[in-house]
Amino acid sequence: MLSPSVDNLVAQLTKLPGVGQRTAQRLAFHLLARPKPEALALAEAITEVKERVRFCAECGNLTEEERCEICRDTRRDRALICVVEQPADLVSLERTHEFRGLYHVLGGALSPLDGVEPQHLRIDELLNRVDRNGVGEVVLATNPNMTGEATAAYLADRLRGRVRVTRLASGLPVGLRQYVLRVAAATCRGGPRARGQA
Repeated sequence: MLSPSVDNLVAQLTKLPGVGQRTAQRLAFHLLARPKPEALALAEAITEVKERVRFCAECGNLTEEERCEICRDTRRDRALICVVEQPADLVSLERTHEFRGLYHVLGGALSPLDGVEPQHLRIDELLNRVDRNGVGEVVLATNPNMTGEATAAYLADRLRGRVRVTRLASGLPVGLRQYVLRVAAATCRGGPRARGQA
């Protein structure tokens, strides 16, 4: 019904999270209706981000340098690391302007049913950072859902005896994740509740 090129565009758009067939078709038709330079600017932006952006060698955040801006910031408290699942979680915490330590992005959460085991996450890198960098406290800010809680419990066990481990208080519905992160960041500044003392 559609041309092969449009079919291919729709198929590629459906690979995006939350984009089904109908939404992909709407997006494809929208792009076709836009002036060519505008559509090509989007294509160039995608190409540029895929070529230039990588993961920070230290924390796993997104960056165009070897180390991200946060890791290079000498004003940050290097004795405090906040562990998050994804760069998007880090961005949410940074928007609060409350947390002044460093971050560690795991790249996901433990989920054996989905094939995500400890070796698939940046857990060894976290342990190495704690051991070599004089870290005094690790704040676990994984998502307040089953996989996030399982990941936090696993990390707390692995970090026990090495460093003080705290967990951001939770209890709000998962849908309020951004709000939880804002409240949690403010709580961190005043001292999060201890999950277990090393």
